[in-house]
Amino acid sequence: FVDIARLDPETAELHFALGNLFRRRGDIERAVRVHQNLLARPDLQPETASKARYELGQDYLKAGLLDRAEETFHQLASTQYANQASRALLEIYQREKEWKRAIDAALALQASGAGAYQKEIAQFHCELGQEALYAEDLPVAEQSIKQALEVVPNHTRALILQGDYLMALGQPAKAIEAWSIVATSH
Repeated sequence: FVDIARLDPETAELHFALGNLFRRRGDIERAVRVHQNLLARPDLQPETASKARYELGQDYLKAGLLDRAEETFHQLASTQYANQASRALLEIYQREKEWKRAIDAALALQASGAGAYQKEIAQFHCELGQEALYAEDLPVAEQSIKQALEVVPNHTRALILQGDYLMALGQPAKAIEAWSIVATSH
């Protein structure tokens, strides 16, 4: 495959197949090189360049080079790969525990018609609430829990966090009420 790709550099599909083969085999460095060489061609059509950029982002993601993957996926915002790139960005933000950015990415995906992400958004708000509780930042915890419950009413984790928040406020009776909703709804 490598020899054929060298002999006929016009065959972009062969480069894509070769790059994907390298990535699947775990030879990420070679996959990156194939996709970078393809992107470097001056005669590349915009659609092919977008595909090469998307594949390069996948290479970076598989290699754990999240900053490079993020930068590459952002470049695909106004292309036919926008939704796939947004899903990859959502994955990156979850890995990096960047919950606010994950919320924004999920909202953007939802707005684009790429599916419903309410459960994920509620979960991200819960992550923010949990972090705020650990940091004893009760106003932020309260706001995050409220937002999670607005997105998904009676969200189990949000109700548990609400109970934890109420305990932190010194209101055990109200905390038990929040926790009892979880017990009776499941």
